[in-house]
Amino acid sequence: MNVWLINCLAVWLLSIVLSGFVIPQILLIAFRKKLFDVPDERKIHKSLVPRLGGISFVPVIMFSLVLLLGIGILLDEGIAPAFGNAALSLSFGFCGLMLLFLVGIADDLIGIKYRAKFVAQIFCGIMFICGGVWLDDFHGLLGINELPEWIGWPLTILVVIYIVNSINLIDGIDGLASGLSGIACLYFGVMFFLMESYVLSMLALATLGVLIPFFYFNVFGDARKRKKIFMGDTGALTIGMILCFLALQMASVEKVSFSSANPFILAFAPLIVPCFDVIRVYLHRVRNGKNPFLPDKNHIHHKLLAIGMPQRMAMVSILSVSLALTLLNIWLSIYININILLIIDILIWVAINIWLSRRAAAHPAVDA
Repeated sequence: MNVWLINCLAVWLLSIVLSGFVIPQILLIAFRKKLFDVPDERKIHKSLVPRLGGISFVPVIMFSLVLLLGIGILLDEGIAPAFGNAALSLSFGFCGLMLLFLVGIADDLIGIKYRAKFVAQIFCGIMFICGGVWLDDFHGLLGINELPEWIGWPLTILVVIYIVNSINLIDGIDGLASGLSGIACLYFGVMFFLMESYVLSMLALATLGVLIPFFYFNVFGDARKRKKIFMGDTGALTIGMILCFLALQMASVEKVSFSSANPFILAFAPLIVPCFDVIRVYLHRVRNGKNPFLPDKNHIHHKLLAIGMPQRMAMVSILSVSLALTLLNIWLSIYININILLIIDILIWVAINIWLSRRAAAHPAVDA
């Protein structure tokens, strides 16, 4: 275990260092080539800010993991067999990740239609299934436990599309998507380490490592000094893909030895806020006769801004709610049936949104 603790900390630190080096280079290139996210009526920022921060994510994560694997083999630390056991799922998972990486770059540079993104995400879901990572158990949700392949496989593809787009769509204010994803990665890193799934823990911590420098440049960077950057679709799509991969891996566990919490809750609790938000926004668009796949300003962070909350405070508030809901769900799942817990989560989320909508309607800064 000591060897794995060292490797987990090493991959986390290496990702931080590499990401902290690469992001300033991306900023330099973006300003030289005039590659900006141009402000418009829907966007909150008013300055020219590069949206290519996500380009650093996948290369840094893969480099860090592979380098630590190579060093472990050279030192004969015995970590190679663990990577070998995870080789099938990682191989197909990284194939899907690379595809989304390329699609994200294309979208950030020239823009592509949402249909093309859906096709890529369907392919990613198929890659997950080929690697043996699919939703095979609901753990009592809706009274369902084990799922047959003919249901689990298409459902897995839908879950991939759902989670990836949830992370992409929540990326609306500084630090929100990276903050939510960072909390989830830290959670998965610790949980998989305690479960002795060390390779998955390293993947989660490597992802956390790339998000930390990005969060700094995204939240605290000064656009006037050319120090601010967005993750763009490249970052949001690939981070969403990794989180989905980790969640599905945890959902496939029959029982966690050190906890009586429901495995389904353990897998998806950190993703409640983005997943619930995208459903509410989707239903709101359909109800108002709008295209559900086109952007608007009805996300939870837009409501907080509409009631006059500063952007950074809105981000911190949502991160706090996400952390609270994650811990509350894990704790309550020990004592409460998962279906009752789902109803409680929905009621909490609906109550929060109704309260915010009423506050926004009465606030002079509300966006019509």
